[in-house]
Amino acid sequence: MSATTETLRRLEEATGLTTGKGVKTNPDGIRCFLTDLKEIRFFTMNKDTEIDMKEVELNVLDPEKEPMTGDGQTAGGEKNGSVKLKVPEDEVTFTGLSKEELMRVAGTPGWVRTRWVLLVLFWLGWVGMLAGAIVIIVQAPRCKPIPEMNWWNEGSLYQISDLDAFSEGLEGVEAKLDEINKLKVKGLVLGPLHNVQADQPDTLNLKDFNPTRGNEKAFVAVMEKAHKKGISVVLDLTPNYLGAVPWFRTGDVDVDDVLEKVKVAAEYWLNLDVDGIKLPALTVATSSVDWSMLQAAVHGNRTNKKLLMGVVEGISAAEVSQLANTTGVDLVLSDLLSSRSGGVARIQAMDTLHSQQRNVAWGLGAAQKDQLSKLATTPGLIRLYQLLLFTMPGTPVFTYGDEIGLQAVGTASPKMVWDIENEPAEGSANDTAEAERKERVAVKKWFKSLSDQRVKERSLLYGDYYPLFSSASSLSFLRLWDQSDRYITAVNWGAAAETLSLKLAPTEGVELPEKATVKLSTDPEQLEVDSTVSLDQVTLGPGQGVLLQFPYTG
Repeated sequence: MSATTETLRRLEEATGLTTGKGVKTNPDGIRCFLTDLKEIRFFTMNKDTEIDMKEVELNVLDPEKEPMTGDGQTAGGEKNGSVKLKVPEDEVTFTGLSKEELMRVAGTPGWVRTRWVLLVLFWLGWVGMLAGAIVIIVQAPRCKPIPEMNWWNEGSLYQISDLDAFSEGLEGVEAKLDEINKLKVKGLVLGPLHNVQADQPDTLNLKDFNPTRGNEKAFVAVMEKAHKKGISVVLDLTPNYLGAVPWFRTGDVDVDDVLEKVKVAAEYWLNLDVDGIKLPALTVATSSVDWSMLQAAVHGNRTNKKLLMGVVEGISAAEVSQLANTTGVDLVLSDLLSSRSGGVARIQAMDTLHSQQRNVAWGLGAAQKDQLSKLATTPGLIRLYQLLLFTMPGTPVFTYGDEIGLQAVGTASPKMVWDIENEPAEGSANDTAEAERKERVAVKKWFKSLSDQRVKERSLLYGDYYPLFSSASSLSFLRLWDQSDRYITAVNWGAAAETLSLKLAPTEGVELPEKATVKLSTDPEQLEVDSTVSLDQVTLGPGQGVLLQFPYTG
């Protein structure tokens, strides 16, 4: 046996390495794979050894290239049959301390003191965090409790008195509820729809529909669909809506008798899930001895709060306040905004009624069921009064078409215009008609942005009111609630530009900043949205309005 063969044998015995299958022995006794490789690596271990062999290298010459003499050297300077073996260093494995060793160490004075120090630090940190949290809670400003809100305080009301002009009767109203819902109104005021002949009290039937205005089945269908969309439905029960006076002439019938019929009808419709009733000439109705019976019928034992809404015309703000305080009516719609054209008188009316804002409704023409455009005769003024109504302290009431600035022609109810967003085919409309369509689209977009602000901003929804400025043709006021953003409305409906100097009377906890940010503007070219204005000089052009915003600062 050659020296090389003996070396390999000893290597196998010491390491447990095997060459596996497919090997042969060359003439000198060196085992190798039947390949042309010069270096062969073996990584197979015997199960009985724990030596982790990293690498075994065998450099072997082909038989043809071996020197003729046994003591010759290869071209690489290595002796024929030499083996390189790399043996890893011994690895040291940390096994840790035994249980007995740990117990002995844990009881030493050093470790005992360390544990006590860590325990004390933990509890000191915990107590410190608890004390800090208590201090933060105590020093934090108290949130003002949200006032009790009813559904009619949460957004605007939308009147549809002429259903045919609006959209071909009750079926048309049902079909247009998706469009109405986009306006984010909270309630529909429908009617009157009942059967009666003008100035003929003996024909009055408040539980039966006028055949020309629909039927009960269609009305219930409108209610059900509206309720699914979160819209409440109020029914107008004006007795003599086709005649000269709403409660008939005094000589023709006793108001008490008519009010009794209204009470019976109210119970009937409320049991069908109507959300409220609306009555005209509230001062006449409340003078009846049967008024309390009607009030009890509406506000009786019901799970959902029902609305008792009344309309008044030609009375002062103080009288409106008295009606809201003493009659038990839930919402009083007046014509104060229409009958008082001066900024001073309008601010005074708001000063009188703002504390009763959850019982007061505002409209421009709404008390008479007229469109807003009857008094606001230009697109700029339409936007201005929409801004004013949505930000005043109280419930805004609109008549159908106000959202697009629908203009009434003559005494008849104007026909509602739909699909204004659809652009006409090229060449099918003249310039005037196209300009009118685009203006209606712009007014509707403005209306929806205001309605959105009203619904989501607490300061506008139920915030406190503070007057800031008034003149013959302009006014400004502040709305704020607790720690929410504050809003300032400033409008000028006059024919000339005016500069408003906004001042707040000394009020504890309320201050005006020097500047505010423009949130909405009826004329973005003059007052750009997101720009800042100085509150001591707010210049408004003719028919211009602006909604300003500034944050709560603590």
